[in-house]
Amino acid sequence: MATKQALAEIRQDLENFVGTRVRLRSYKGRNKVVEREGVLERTYPNIFVIKLDEKRSQRRISFSYTDVLTESVELTVCREGGDVKITAARG
Repeated sequence: MATKQALAEIRQDLENFVGTRVRLRSYKGRNKVVEREGVLERTYPNIFVIKLDEKRSQRRISFSYTDVLTESVELTVCREGGDVKITAARG
């Protein structure tokens, strides 16, 4: 049950930042890390979508809230007052 609550908290946190610039760090295995920037475009019940900033074409990428919970994806919201890291643990 704690996992469902943690997923709901992550989703709620992300819903507050829809339309905001985010920095994404994704761990793909075998020491491969992908870092990108984009805009948090939309949240859905099980996934969220980020529109990436790429020079050649507009590209969207989706992740599940479990990716944030298991820390295979790190999200940092870029704000004027300072960056905010989205995590499963609340203090």
